Amino acid sequence: MPGVTSADVARESGVSRTTVSYVLNAKEGVVISEATRQRVRAAALHLGYSPSAAARTLRRGKSDLVLCVLPNWPIGPVIDTLLDHLARQLAERGLSVLVHHGRGTQPLSELWRAVTPRAVVGFTAFAPQDERSMRQAGIQVVGTALEEDPRDPVVHSVSQTGIGRLQVQHLAARGHRMIAYAAAIDPRLADFTEGRLAGVRLECADRGFPEPLVTPVELEVLSAALAVQDWRAADPPVTAVAAYNDEVALAVLAGLRGEGLSVPSDVAVIGVDDIPAARLSLPALTTVSQGVDAQARYLASAVLAALDGHTDPPTFPADILDVVVRDST
Repeated sequence: MPGVTSADVARESGVSRTTVSYVLNAKEGVVISEATRQRVRAAALHLGYSPSAAARTLRRGKSDLVLCVLPNWPIGPVIDTLLDHLARQLAERGLSVLVHHGRGTQPLSELWRAVTPRAVVGFTAFAPQDERSMRQAGIQVVGTALEEDPRDPVVHSVSQTGIGRLQVQHLAARGHRMIAYAAAIDPRLADFTEGRLAGVRLECADRGFPEPLVTPVELEVLSAALAVQDWRAADPPVTAVAAYNDEVALAVLAGLRGEGLSVPSDVAVIGVDDIPAARLSLPALTTVSQGVDAQARYLASAVLAALDGHTDPPTFPADILDVVVRDST
């Protein structure tokens, strides 16, 4: 029923609006018979009424929301899994997750003042003024970006440089020296791409390998085939490809097939993220797993610790990066 109010529930159940409010909001310290409680709940269910989020916010001074602020990134499997896990964990505490995707020009201050969240989670660092203002308003601020070393960029707590290094370490262990890097096209992924490529370059340099050949690859067979042609025309020819992520790696596999090359005997390929399609490709794709489940548990624990007033945040899990070895290498 559209436009149902607590007054409608009160009339339906034969009690006051105050009693309706006490029952539906589980007000503690108020004596109301169980029969009355059941009558109010039955009336609310029949009419399709529930207390509005705005009303709860006015009563409590803040909402039951946790605001997650994402930069203008494409939503891939890693972020999607993190948010899904966080939503499940916080739902057990009666909290809901609201995701703000930073594609527009609306100032963050307008958003958090409008929804008055219990906590705000940032996947990149907040501006100092924004963080200060939120804390002064009594909002818990949880950051997931740890920029401890500008030479080793960390995005949502994972070393992107470490990912690139691990790719080359695995390829080197398979006997490869001439390595190409299949970069992402989307400029919104620059935070990730630059860090991962830096790791590939550093590891190649440390091992005395030639500078990796870097080619942006679209998620199309033609784009990947052209990249493969360039890589194989090099002197000496490329024998292994480290791809930005699994989707780019799958495109590279298609390009290699289009050029009549065999994987891994002609060219080995390694991706990042361990998406489900990586297991289903032919050949199955070797990839770097980012330990998404462990990241998600950490993020949920960090939010709950902040809400519970713990001064020491949980420790981020160590050694979450792992190479999942399959047939492509």
